[in-house]
Amino acid sequence: MNWFEKKIIELSKLQGYQKPEKQSETLKLDSNENFVISKQFQKDLIDAAKKNSDVREYPLGSLEKLVIALSKFLKVSPAMIGVGNGSDQILDLLLSNFCNKKTRVLTSEPTFGFFEERCKLYSIPTVKIPFSKDMTLDLEKFLQKSKNADLLYLDSPNNPTGFQFSKKELEKLIKNFAGPVIIDEAYVEFADFSILNLVKTQKNLIVVKTFSKEFGLAGLRLGYFIANKTLIDVFSRVIQYPYPLNTIAIESGILALQKSKLMYESATLIKKERKRIIENLRKTETFEVFDSKANFVLFDAKGADRRIHTALIEQGISVRKLGKIGKHEGCLRVTVGTKEMNSKFLLAIRDLLQ
Repeated sequence: MNWFEKKIIELSKLQGYQKPEKQSETLKLDSNENFVISKQFQKDLIDAAKKNSDVREYPLGSLEKLVIALSKFLKVSPAMIGVGNGSDQILDLLLSNFCNKKTRVLTSEPTFGFFEERCKLYSIPTVKIPFSKDMTLDLEKFLQKSKNADLLYLDSPNNPTGFQFSKKELEKLIKNFAGPVIIDEAYVEFADFSILNLVKTQKNLIVVKTFSKEFGLAGLRLGYFIANKTLIDVFSRVIQYPYPLNTIAIESGILALQKSKLMYESATLIKKERKRIIENLRKTETFEVFDSKANFVLFDAKGADRRIHTALIEQGISVRKLGKIGKHEGCLRVTVGTKEMNSKFLLAIRDLLQ
């Protein structure tokens, strides 16, 4: 057996990132997608993007236009913005180019599954702080463990719990950490605050964001991050692919940024609906329902998760089955959809419990 065959066998033992099962003809509430943004709006957006594009050509200069549009939207210098094929690719490139078997990564347990699996792929050791019984994190535990860590990663709000440290706590954590701090803000538009502006004063801070959630463009794979100018220069000029994004995706991103008011309105509606889902699930007195600052709600079905998940599928509704998280044995996660989608989910839950 040669080295290549041995490596394949070694990699085959890894689980890899687990995507939800594809369910045909179901109400899709399992992947934290934004269905409040209408399909017609996205069709119009992409049609307009096509008119601005010639896909026979490489997108030379187009990325720079997207960065400038992001700069205006974020009120951050273009020299502090990098882009990628989804935030997944950005995280992957940061890990594969800056970390190794001796790099100790401090994160939460659980954390974003893709990040965790990528650490395993590159044999990067992780130190994990578990969530408490009520799905919150202890800042002091992070501060204590941070003394022996090289890199800190937090998805804020966290996926799959929906938890977010307070702004003061995050600032304290970032300022007290000696190494790079990656804050993944994929869901931050559904929270109360972002720590984006801290990048201007904290050189160790890297804020990763996406078009997938608030903008409802998950299928186009558009991600970006904000960091100090030196890191962005090295990433964009040396590490990143020459053409990481396709022309249609780039043009769609630029056009979407011009519709930011609509995105804000969708996020506001999702927050309102999130509150309704949490309140109604708690009224059943059957589940333990956790607070959320994201576009989903996590709840413990207390051992009945498989039965409820299957019963919902039979009623044409797909939620994410997560199983054991910490001391909770049967966790399910439901995406906050449109008002109509959420009502169907809540009605189905009510019928199951009668």
